[in-house]
Amino acid sequence: MADIATDIPPRLLRTSEAARYLGLSGRTLEKHRTFGTGPTYRKIGGRVVYAVDDLRGWADRGARTSTTDVGVGVVHPARRRDEDRSFAAE
Repeated sequence: MADIATDIPPRLLRTSEAARYLGLSGRTLEKHRTFGTGPTYRKIGGRVVYAVDDLRGWADRGARTSTTDVGVGVVHPARRRDEDRSFAAE
């Protein structure tokens, strides 16, 4: 007999559940989605859903071991990327 648990695909989370998983507000996660700075999501009909593996991967980009550790990636703030420009370039 097949193991039922292995036949079930990974669960997809709605925005509120995904935000709770990440420790963010739902609104912050919506802003990340709008600005393209957040985790990968899927649209199924009119619903936005997130895979737990995508949430974990996005959060892991910000992993650090100390304040001087450059880490492996950057988790950008929830704002337009053109707002990240340095004022020194002016």
